[in-house]
Amino acid sequence: MVLRRESPAPPIKVDDWLRGEPLANFHPGKVYLLEFWATWCGPCVAAMPHLMQLQEKYQDSGFEVVGVAAREQGPTAEEARTRLDAWLTERFPNLNYRIAFDYTGEMNRLWMEPSSSLGIPASFLVDRDGHIAFIGHPAELDDVLPKVLNGSWRNSDQAQRADARRIATNQCTARELALTGPIYAKLQPAMQAEDWTAALSAIEEGLASVPDYIGFRETHADLLLHKLRDMQTGLPAMRQLVEDAIDKKFEAVSWMVMALNQLFDPEMDNSHIPRAERFAMGDELSEQILTLNPPHGEGPLKFRWYVPVAQYYYESGNKGRAIELIEVALKSLGNPGTMPDHIKQYYLTPLLQALANYTGENACSGDLCVVPQKGS
Repeated sequence: MVLRRESPAPPIKVDDWLRGEPLANFHPGKVYLLEFWATWCGPCVAAMPHLMQLQEKYQDSGFEVVGVAAREQGPTAEEARTRLDAWLTERFPNLNYRIAFDYTGEMNRLWMEPSSSLGIPASFLVDRDGHIAFIGHPAELDDVLPKVLNGSWRNSDQAQRADARRIATNQCTARELALTGPIYAKLQPAMQAEDWTAALSAIEEGLASVPDYIGFRETHADLLLHKLRDMQTGLPAMRQLVEDAIDKKFEAVSWMVMALNQLFDPEMDNSHIPRAERFAMGDELSEQILTLNPPHGEGPLKFRWYVPVAQYYYESGNKGRAIELIEVALKSLGNPGTMPDHIKQYYLTPLLQALANYTGENACSGDLCVVPQKGS
C-alpha cells in the first residue's frame, strides 16, 4: 500500500495513551495532525511548543494534534513507556494535546513506511473526511494548516507540487541511504568506541563509493584533524575540501560553512592546526561565503552561515567585523515570516552566545540572556 495525499488515513493502533483520552477513530468533520516524534530527536522536541500553539489557536476550528511516539528506545516497552512518561512530566507538564505510545512498530508500518517517510519529525494532516491532506515536515504547517482547515488545500496545485516534491526527495534520500547505510553501520560503533582508526577506515570506504557525500567529507576532516590529529594527511585533505567547497559555489554554500566549521568552530580545540594554514583557508572560505551572501543583501540563512565566519574574523583580531556579522545574522533571524518561532529559538542561543563572547557583555533577546564564556 502507498500512502500519499488523497489516500484514506490508516487506523490508529498504539500500545498506550500517555496524555489525553484514547482516540480509536478519526471523527468526521475534524482535522487531525499526527506528529511522529521521539524524545531523542532534537527538531521534534523543538517543534513541540509550536504544536501546542497550533492546538490552542485552531481547536475551535475542529483541529486536534496527536503526538505519536513510535520510536522511543528502551530494553522493554514498559521501560520505554515509563521513561517517556517521566520525560513529558518534566519537560512539558502543561502539554495540551494527546500523546500516543507505540513500541510494536505498528504505527510505523501503517503510516511511515507506506508514505516513504524516512525520518522524524513527520507530520500527517488528516482532512475532515478521513483522507490524507498533507505529509511533510512540521515547519510547513503554518502555511498548510489554515488551507486544510478552510478546505482550499487538498485539491490545489500547490498541494500537488508539494506532494510530488516530497516523493522525489524521499526517493533520492532512499537511494542515498542504500549507499551510506552500510558505511554508517560500521562507522557508528567505531565512533562510540572511540576507535578512530576503524572509523577512518569506514569513512574511506564510504568516500570510495560516494566521494561527494557531505556527511562523509565532514567526518573525514574531523577524524583526521581533531580525532587523530594527523596533520600530514589531514591538512592536504582539508585543503582539498576547501577547494571542492568553493568550486560548488551556489550549489552548496553549506559545504563552505561545513569546511569553515572544521577550522573555526569555537567548540573545537584548533590550537594544534598550523595557524598560517588555518587562517589562509579561513580567509578564502569567509570571503567566498560573504561574496555569495553579503551582509547588505537579502540572501538566506545568515543566522546559520555567519557564525563560523564571524569566529574567523574574531580570531583574526577583527572584533568589530565579527560583531557586525553576528548582529546582521540576528537581524536576519528576526525578520517577520523567516521561520516559526520555535525554530528561531533554536538558532538564537548560539548567536547570542557569540555576541556575548565578542563584546564581553551579556547579550539578550526578549527573555533570553546569555553571559560571556571565559576563554572563548
